[in-house]
Amino acid sequence: MEDVLKMDDWRAYKISHTVEINGDIEKTKTLIIEFEKRRKVLSTREGFKIVKYVGNHSIPVLFWDKVHNYKDYEDHVLKKIGIKKEDIALLSTGADMDNLAVAKEEFDEFYTIAFTTAGAKYNAVRLGDEETDYIEKDFKTYKIENGKLIPKEEVGTVNIILITNANLTDGAMARAIITITEAKTNAFQELDIRSTKHPELQATGTGTDNIIIVKGFGRCVNYTGGHTKIGEMIAKCVKKSVIEALIKQDNIKINKNF
Repeated sequence: MEDVLKMDDWRAYKISHTVEINGDIEKTKTLIIEFEKRRKVLSTREGFKIVKYVGNHSIPVLFWDKVHNYKDYEDHVLKKIGIKKEDIALLSTGADMDNLAVAKEEFDEFYTIAFTTAGAKYNAVRLGDEETDYIEKDFKTYKIENGKLIPKEEVGTVNIILITNANLTDGAMARAIITITEAKTNAFQELDIRSTKHPELQATGTGTDNIIIVKGFGRCVNYTGGHTKIGEMIAKCVKKSVIEALIKQDNIKINKNF
């Protein structure tokens, strides 16, 4: 177990473990953030949930094209780390967990902290200007290839876990998704990340990005838009962490100090 950060009533750490698919075994790491008291979270994978943990799991590179049934794979991961599904909101990524970036902003009595993994080499997209190759049917996602549907493989993702001590309303948590997404796109613009399929286009993200927002027990906050201090704090820590994570994961060479 490798400690990442300890705060007032929670701690973040990485667990090293193995995963197995069809007899093949690979080493990996999962980021776990553990709370003393259950917290309400909003996950773009699972919606609202009240949990003891949030996490981000790194799918080993050699398994990228083997995870065709994600539910079974997730159950396997949870068994490995010893946490029940109802107790955690979990994300997964192809990025190396050792390339995790953490950024913090503080003002007055509030703080925001972003835990980000990011890779954009293989599925960066510019939403609104590209056609997709994927379709979902009855909760299963397939790639459309030569008129046929094949199971989807996920490579490259920006996963952001945003934690604050502010007691966000449901609306503020939902609005934070917009703020986080705009800040992520800002980071892609600063690094000039290009669309994988259409490099003439600047990317806005990848096709598999996800977010978890974790509210706190402090003073109540009803709005997290760009004109608010809490919105500014969320955006700044997200942008910093996305830039750092992309530089680490994709070995981006830059001339500018961020």
